[in-house]
Amino acid sequence: MPKESELCPADSPTALFGFELRRHRKTRGWSQIRLSKAVSYSVGTISMIETARRSPTEDFARRCDEALEAEGALMRLWPMVSHASAPPWFRPWLDVEATAEAIRTWAPLVVPGLLQTEDYARAVLSGDVGTASEQVEERVIARMERQSILRRPKPPLLWAVIDEAVLHRPIGSPSVMAAQLTRLLEAGRTPRSTIQILPLDACSTTGLGGGFSIAQASGVFDTAYVESAGVMSRVTDRPDDVSVLIYRYEGIRSEALPQRESLKVIKETLQRWTT
Repeated sequence: MPKESELCPADSPTALFGFELRRHRKTRGWSQIRLSKAVSYSVGTISMIETARRSPTEDFARRCDEALEAEGALMRLWPMVSHASAPPWFRPWLDVEATAEAIRTWAPLVVPGLLQTEDYARAVLSGDVGTASEQVEERVIARMERQSILRRPKPPLLWAVIDEAVLHRPIGSPSVMAAQLTRLLEAGRTPRSTIQILPLDACSTTGLGGGFSIAQASGVFDTAYVESAGVMSRVTDRPDDVSVLIYRYEGIRSEALPQRESLKVIKETLQRWTT
């Protein structure tokens, strides 16, 4: 375990959070064991977060804030930490996504991040060349935390069009795929999410340029996130750019199956991964 003096809060948001967590804990005169009992997280987890070897989840930050009576100090730091684990070009989208009232997304290669299971996300993120296991886990946590917007009392409306090939592309093990398709079925049955499948026999070429998402919120311009090869991905609110993507999205969706038929296709494909 790194010595306390080796942790510099200026190194990163994760280091700052760890530094502040330890400071508030010591101010209360608590040991890590006592904090562990109060927040129902292991001593090992607390130790790794205090030494910046692991990023905290939103739930962890909230529980520690309440237990240590930090008056919101730790919760105010958490958004900085969650953004830090994301690539620089993706961070602006996290702010947009968090305040969106409606999101439309097109996914030609993998299941959209907002709908991924933890194991599916881990398998996808593990494919990045040169990424250490610790980085993968941080990114998995961040991706799961993004999904908290769908668990709000009034989540954003979500329309997701997914290429049928995504249902057949092996990501991880068959059990990972089975759980992922089950997750899609569950999402498609919720009142504020619509899942549509673009069938292979549609022979559509409109979305072959890559995936993208469009977010809407009252009082601001629509914003789009355009996926491509890593550093080439970008976030834009330029009306001309977003307009092109809206037309493209509608072109893709016009070729997609209705929700009822789409869920039937997902259910049928699920059998492939469970036999």
